Amino acid sequence: MEERWFDEELSGCRVGDGRLDRRLYQLVERMDAGFGETIPLAIQDWASTKAAYRFFSNERVSEEEILRGHFEATRLRFAATDGPILVLHDTTEFTWKRSRSEALGFTTKVGGRKDKGGRPRMHTVCGLLMHSSLATTTEGLPLGMTAAKFWSRKKFKGTNALKRKINPTRVPIEGKESMRWLDNLRQSTELLGDPARCVHVCDREGDIWELFCLAEELDTHFLIRRCSDRFAGDGSLTVESIMAGEKVRGLHSVAVRDDNGKLGSTQVELSYRRMTILPPIAKRKCYPSLTLAVLHAREPEEPVGRPRINWKLITDLPVESHADAVGKLHWYAMRWKIEVFHKILKSGCRAEQARLRTAERLVRLLAVFCILSWRVFWLTMLNRAKPDLEPALVLTGLETKILDRLIPDPTTDPPARRAISLYLIKIARLGGYLARTKDPPPGNIVMWRGLSRLNGIALGATLQIDDVGN
Repeated sequence: MEERWFDEELSGCRVGDGRLDRRLYQLVERMDAGFGETIPLAIQDWASTKAAYRFFSNERVSEEEILRGHFEATRLRFAATDGPILVLHDTTEFTWKRSRSEALGFTTKVGGRKDKGGRPRMHTVCGLLMHSSLATTTEGLPLGMTAAKFWSRKKFKGTNALKRKINPTRVPIEGKESMRWLDNLRQSTELLGDPARCVHVCDREGDIWELFCLAEELDTHFLIRRCSDRFAGDGSLTVESIMAGEKVRGLHSVAVRDDNGKLGSTQVELSYRRMTILPPIAKRKCYPSLTLAVLHAREPEEPVGRPRINWKLITDLPVESHADAVGKLHWYAMRWKIEVFHKILKSGCRAEQARLRTAERLVRLLAVFCILSWRVFWLTMLNRAKPDLEPALVLTGLETKILDRLIPDPTTDPPARRAISLYLIKIARLGGYLARTKDPPPGNIVMWRGLSRLNGIALGATLQIDDVGN
């Protein structure tokens, strides 16, 4: 029997006894074939569906064990690459409609219609939050997840009230949701095993002094969009005031889209400087000052039809030339890849339409969805970053035969060496991609549609072969 793609992703999982391990394999296989469908529709028969519900309800099964094999596979892919690897960190929110929020927890409270007194009626949004970390190459190829943390706001109930009474910087980091950034940074660095190659990329929520110090302690690197304006130098000026007096070092052209989706380009002014930055006043007894590079990229004028580009980045890496600055901008732009990964989770796997009733069951389901979503994203980007790989590294022999039979090669003379890009485009065509000359490379939507159809056709072909063999 040919090895399936998920055999490697699950080989390190030990969710319980052998029965539970086999059930996990069956779940991933069925849900991969029915990508984006409900559990009953993906599983098909009632006995297996009940077994799936029991699996997600089993207290012996944890999301850490479901993802353990995938984390190990990510480590192996990391070891097979050279050069710096970007570890992208971000938080996303999953919401579900429930009449009672106790079993799920809540993410926030929002105002609805106003009552007779004119006050907005507040209602609780049921859901979970996930803080995920995704390792990618500098070209954007996702190697896999390195950490994932799930929680609801009930765990941190009262934190906001506490911050209203005292300076937020005096609230211990261990008692705040911000601790998730440190936990994932530590777990990702320890998993990959080569901290000097890792560059942890975060948005403004990751602008945390404790994170900077932890990265220095672990001998790894970070690139973060700056949010706080801290004191620098001798403490008489702030970072913002110092950078305001810094001269423009050069221009860089970047591609942009306006609010209507029209593609264009613009020039940003680059300024950068290395300086000593002081920790917040309340933390100076506990944490040292750090010498970091600050990089600003800003459009000189306010554009029409879209927000102005104004990136303020901070990093422990050297930024000493125009090439260094452009390289860091390119790396930070890769942070959007984790947003795409979250979109596949929500739109492709349709995670927010799951009907499981408790947070624990939903977290186990989301862990399975993370593995499926990564594979879709990986195949999409593989066509762009590594189009010349051998098809056997990604697809089984049966799958390539089916694709060759369903979708003929574009020319009468097939190429002597069939690269993976040829087959990935065929998969996308199964999902509705037209493959016209000027079309951009296929995206995630057509890929997950095409994979779902290919899995169904492959299942039918396998059953036919088994019938003939009997």
